[in-house]
Amino acid sequence: MKIGLVGFAGSGKTTVFNAMTGLDVPVGFGGEVRLGSVRVPDARIDALSRIFSPKKTTYAEMSFCDVPGEHGSDKRGLSPRGLQQIRDQEALCLVIRDFDNPAVEGEANPLADLESFHTECIFADMEIIEKRLARAKKERGDAGEIAAFELMTSVLEKERAIRTLSDAELDRKYLKGFGILSDRPLLVAVNRGEDRAVEPMPDDLSARIAELDAAGLTLSASIESEIAGMDPADQKDFLADLGLSESALARFIRTAYGLLDLISYFTVGKDEVRAWTIRKGFNARKAAGRIHSDLERGFIRAEVTPYEVFIEFGSEVAVKDAGKLQVEGKEYIVQDGDIMNVRFNV
Repeated sequence: MKIGLVGFAGSGKTTVFNAMTGLDVPVGFGGEVRLGSVRVPDARIDALSRIFSPKKTTYAEMSFCDVPGEHGSDKRGLSPRGLQQIRDQEALCLVIRDFDNPAVEGEANPLADLESFHTECIFADMEIIEKRLARAKKERGDAGEIAAFELMTSVLEKERAIRTLSDAELDRKYLKGFGILSDRPLLVAVNRGEDRAVEPMPDDLSARIAELDAAGLTLSASIESEIAGMDPADQKDFLADLGLSESALARFIRTAYGLLDLISYFTVGKDEVRAWTIRKGFNARKAAGRIHSDLERGFIRAEVTPYEVFIEFGSEVAVKDAGKLQVEGKEYIVQDGDIMNVRFNV
């Protein structure tokens, strides 16, 4: 999963990027998108790895993209290049300033910055959708496509994000390739000073984030960047001294997984124990395709053991002897924590 970090100048976006990835990218440096990946912590993978002692343990990964800010506090317009770089992301994390920054004119106003970004996305989407709708009507195109773009036009005119439309309301197959910004999953990260790291999010901001069908969290990027550079053994005590139960990275990943409807299933063995990330609702055949297209194409069946069942019995043989091994067909909906062995033939 690729998440683009975006934000107005002075928001601390690059510091958040460094905190998430453990990198040390220079702050305030423009140019190309900067990439960093992090391992998704999962105690289940740790436990399975201890049991199988594999040659390799592979965790799920989340990629962060530090999208250059081509807009500043005095210029809220996104350049065409900036828009395209944002459209290339699978999901967006808007970093909002909630701390004093002498380099930025004016006091921090998180709610106003959220509204500014939302408005930018609405205008950018409207331009694309109106052009496509006009062309489809002129060419007497697909009636379903015209209906979808008319619906989106109506929603945007009301200053609503496209993501607020359910799949039952909007057939999203017509959106592919257009990079509709307000349909991108959105996570709002409110970046605060160290002295306010544990303060809850204001009710009005939290309510507005919910209205946009987005998710939100608060953090202090300066503290989290320092934590990211610590020895793991020291991190827990440092967080406790600050009144925090877990790092921003852990909270970010959990929030992102919920926002994006992501789950993990596992493949196990002496060679490798591995987590595979899929969207909630994937059937067994589609989930097998995450491993290799051959498994999806030649899918026969999946041998499935829920993680909790495996831990209860302790081995694949014991699970099978107890009659707890599930043999599932291609339409089986994979559950979070399933341990799956795919049988296939191509």
